[in-house]
Amino acid sequence: MKKLISSGSAFEQTFAYSRAVVDGDYVFVSGTTGYDYSTMEIDAGLVEQTEQCFKNIAQVLAEAGSSLNQVVRIHYILPDKRDFALCAPVMQKYLSESRPAATMIEAGLLDDAMKIEIEVTARTKI
Repeated sequence: MKKLISSGSAFEQTFAYSRAVVDGDYVFVSGTTGYDYSTMEIDAGLVEQTEQCFKNIAQVLAEAGSSLNQVVRIHYILPDKRDFALCAPVMQKYLSESRPAATMIEAGLLDDAMKIEIEVTARTKI
């Protein structure tokens, strides 16, 4: 059974997607940026945006019946690959238990204010 989850972000309505989709034992979380969805504001710093990404992802995973400890796959997308190492302490904080398979991609993001976008796949049951 498929379940769609929304964060209420205007981006989801504009671009016709869901924040996450639960399908069977998996949760597929769309690329998530460092916006605080309650205020639709974004911090200027990469580390702060990475922290907010993980908070946003944790919230949607909880709604889906999962958690960051159940993440099995993660994609990091950054406009500048040289900045990736700056995110390591935040990654350690949130992923030291799950240690998912990971890929870092260098690509332009939708808005120049965005410094990182993170997409995850998680299990609902382990």
